[in-house]
Amino acid sequence: MTPELFDTEGAIYMGARREPAGCTVGLFGVPYDGTTSFRPGARFGPAAIREVSSGLESYDPQLDLDLDDLAFADLGAVAIPFGAPEPVVAAVGRATEAVLELGLAPLMLGGEHSISSGAVAAVARRHPDLVLVQLDAHADLRQEWLGARHSHACAMRRCLEALPSGELRQIAIRSGTREEFQELHATGRLVPIDAMAAALAPLRGRPLYLTVDLDWFDPAVLPGTGTPEPGGFHWPHFAALVEELRHHRLVAADVVELAPQLDASGVSAVLAAKVTRSLLLLLGRPVPSGAPAQ
Repeated sequence: MTPELFDTEGAIYMGARREPAGCTVGLFGVPYDGTTSFRPGARFGPAAIREVSSGLESYDPQLDLDLDDLAFADLGAVAIPFGAPEPVVAAVGRATEAVLELGLAPLMLGGEHSISSGAVAAVARRHPDLVLVQLDAHADLRQEWLGARHSHACAMRRCLEALPSGELRQIAIRSGTREEFQELHATGRLVPIDAMAAALAPLRGRPLYLTVDLDWFDPAVLPGTGTPEPGGFHWPHFAALVEELRHHRLVAADVVELAPQLDASGVSAVLAAKVTRSLLLLLGRPVPSGAPAQ
């Protein structure tokens, strides 16, 4: 591992190693929220997820898998420049490429959603038929926002530009401009929550990247995010997605937009850590029967 790419100071996710040798998943954080448009603080998300992770059990009864049986590395925080998003996205791309070079499945903790395009671009170079699946309150399809093309409000627009397949599934988006919703309906990308499994089932065997903006969850259960949007979802909805993903070839994922200081109870960070546990186990398990090897 190139030492200048990652800072290994600070907390580590429960059960993780620092050294990647012999591991199957590479976890890393990106503490950046430079384009936040409402309430800042997502830069503290990766550390908070790690710090509370030890409060969870290592065993996931839904998946019947245990982190104690998974060799995974927490590689630390990507060393990012302060300021504009473009150098940050580039650094994320280099870090993701380094994780892939090690033969690990990348799992990125944010930070704001603008960082996802760097990781998606790196994964798509390995998997040109990659399909992106988005959990989010917001469509994130703006061309620019407040003068920035790499704003977190433009995250999916930039990801689409980096996705050779052009295939994006946007699960139960509930907020955006009139133009964004017109595009969602015209392209067929918008997937209602009750059609989630049916929409994803035909993609079994295809490489998937899952991006989880935590504001997809209802602010009643996850208030610690910069752009909360009423009308969201609860853990059983996420568990239904996990159930479908058991049959899929998940090759990479990210969990973004936790702003832990906005939730004095700390419950938002715990929920984010539990989402992270599910994704670690999905990424680290054997390829489902019938799916091509990663």
